[in-house]
Amino acid sequence: MTSAQLFNGGGRRVARPRRPAPPRRALRSTRLLAALVAVLVLAGCSPDPTGSPASRDPSSAPGTAEPRSTSGLGPAGGRQPGTGSADEAQRRRFAAAATLLKSKPGVLGILVRDRRTGTSWRAGTTDHPIWTASTIKLAMVVGLLERSRAGEIKLDSAARRQIADMLNFSSDDAATALWNRYGRDGQLKRFQQRYGMTGLTTVAGYARFWGHLKCTAEDLQRLMSYVLDDLDPTDRAYIVGAMRSVGSIQRWGVWAAGSDKHPGTKDGWSIEPDPGGEHWVTNTVGFVGDDQRYVVAVMYQLPPGKGIDVGVHAVSDLVATVFGARTPARVTVPDPSTGR
Repeated sequence: MTSAQLFNGGGRRVARPRRPAPPRRALRSTRLLAALVAVLVLAGCSPDPTGSPASRDPSSAPGTAEPRSTSGLGPAGGRQPGTGSADEAQRRRFAAAATLLKSKPGVLGILVRDRRTGTSWRAGTTDHPIWTASTIKLAMVVGLLERSRAGEIKLDSAARRQIADMLNFSSDDAATALWNRYGRDGQLKRFQQRYGMTGLTTVAGYARFWGHLKCTAEDLQRLMSYVLDDLDPTDRAYIVGAMRSVGSIQRWGVWAAGSDKHPGTKDGWSIEPDPGGEHWVTNTVGFVGDDQRYVVAVMYQLPPGKGIDVGVHAVSDLVATVFGARTPARVTVPDPSTGR
């Protein structure tokens, strides 16, 4: 039995048992289209304003569309000197973010949902399954807290410390201990059906394990929306507080929206195998704004040969551009040799 030595977000190099020649998902390939999607879905104009767009080829980037209105992402309160209305300023930020995304290699997508208005904005490829890395730890935390509140399981002091470690510095050891103790892959059905992660899948040829999963940015957005819209208020407050006070290793991605916008983040980073060679993924999911107004999900599958710094800066600058924060964003890049 061979193993691939890979990093998961949280930092520790872990061994992945796999078949000598694991099957690989074929990535469809077409030529890169000239522009990216920037579609603003108005609340009430579609049955599912937060749902996934029609399936797209992961190697292509659809054309842009001018939003009919904004989702209020700009500074509140009337006009801004030299930029016109706040709506105009936000449209410019959306356009700048779409242009920035277009310049990045690999498969990259961002989705921003305004919980107050119900509108969403997305750019790039948000419906392509990408290795979740440690973003799936957020779903694990939600499931454990809900099951504990319902009396299905008991979370002792050790389990609660492990939950805190997963959220704070993305501990792999804590995730593995909790995965093994509280149901292993039996937890996945809950993530898919209750939290809306309908695209969440295990990877063929690998053990059914938290570190061997793929999902889409749409899935992460629905998970974060569930936390903010449907979770018990006490559990929601705990998760929000933990995501707002993460350790330095996770201060990138959604964190780059800027401290004045009170962001919270759960990041994931790892080296993963796919057709074409091993590559980094740098993913981020979280919220921005007063009362966690905006849900943000970004997933980035870098091409082989690009370092983790490229991915971390790309997703961070993308978020910073959307929310009018400084770029290049001041972020912490995990050490590529240790994952820490």
